Amino acid sequence: MSKFIIKGGYKLAGEIEVKGMKNAATPVLSATLLTDETCEIGRLPDILDVRAILDIMESLGAKINRKKGRVEINAREANILALDKNKVQAMRSSILLLAPLLARFKKVKIPSPGGCIIGNRPIDTHLYVFKKLGAQIIKEGDEYSLSCPQLKGANIILPEFSVTATENALMAAVCASGETVIKMAAAEPHVQDLAVFLGKMGAKIEGAGTHTIKIKGVKKLHGVSHEIIPDQIEVGTFAVAAAATHSEILIKNVVPEHLDIILVKLSEIGVKYELGPDYLRILPSTGYRAFKLQSLPYPGFPTDLQAPFSILATQAKGTSLIHDPLFEARLSHIQELIKMGANAVICDPHRVLISGPTPLFGQEIKSPDLRAGATLIIAGLIANGITEISQAEIIDRGYEQIETRLSRLGAKIERIND
Repeated sequence: MSKFIIKGGYKLAGEIEVKGMKNAATPVLSATLLTDETCEIGRLPDILDVRAILDIMESLGAKINRKKGRVEINAREANILALDKNKVQAMRSSILLLAPLLARFKKVKIPSPGGCIIGNRPIDTHLYVFKKLGAQIIKEGDEYSLSCPQLKGANIILPEFSVTATENALMAAVCASGETVIKMAAAEPHVQDLAVFLGKMGAKIEGAGTHTIKIKGVKKLHGVSHEIIPDQIEVGTFAVAAAATHSEILIKNVVPEHLDIILVKLSEIGVKYELGPDYLRILPSTGYRAFKLQSLPYPGFPTDLQAPFSILATQAKGTSLIHDPLFEARLSHIQELIKMGANAVICDPHRVLISGPTPLFGQEIKSPDLRAGATLIIAGLIANGITEISQAEIIDRGYEQIETRLSRLGAKIERIND
């Protein structure tokens, strides 16, 4: 295990480049199993979740050539019997392997996936998708057995705006016979990126980025080259870090249309910025205003950014309300912020009231989940004294070398291995 040691009170300056999106990389990598030809994936973040899914694919027998920021994958010799179920169970996004494995091998047995402890995350919607497409499903203890000689197109109305269920539906439907219509589909940028990737492979998809997607199944998909989109969550995280420290930084490699609601909220709070065609410059700002924030499906505010924005709430005048209706354990970082001096009241598992501005003070705290961990790093940057954050590896799941990149901006942060 390792921890971050942060000395607070220093402003940031300079520029930082956004890496490829974690939530786009995992489904795109999974989708390479749908072809026996070589795929090359670029702008790949070097994070634990990406390494983990590549390890699972290697356990299947896929040939993987890893380069810096790129990977070549050929899954021609993949064998479902070689699947490492322990690795699957340790990673939540391994659920994305279910569709390509079922489409490719017709039968698959997979344990319930793990991941961050951010609340109850059943896979019922995923199983509903596969049943609609013709799969037979049997639950045996903590494992699910799925089988289907040939997936068949269907009219699927998702019971929730589930991103990963939409992605699984896409990957299964492109190999199904006939036409599939997915209603109540998630529209997030990473869903769109997966659709673009599948389209390059030869899939016929219409409507990605809307809540109704139409897919015509094809018999064969081809190997292609693809660049992962920049990570909007990284953009938001670094923007909050700059705003919280009243600093000016240049965030490079952004997609402006992915930031609409994030920029609306920053403006509402009083954060000044300059948006370019592929960059976001956060300008020194003060006098932040209290705000209301509710996480919603895209184009609403991303659930992965509500935690970082809670830091701005501690520095804003008045009482802010943050509401995350998606996961009941997404507010676990609030108790750590209270230890640091935040004036916060958790109303229920989904809502918190934060009053400010209040100073924060360095403490020994721990990272309860990925996004909470990034939030606590920002808290450490503005706190008086020294902050120690244990369970740093959780943050490595989604941020590539975050301490090195922040240090280049002037942050006093280092990693200590226990």
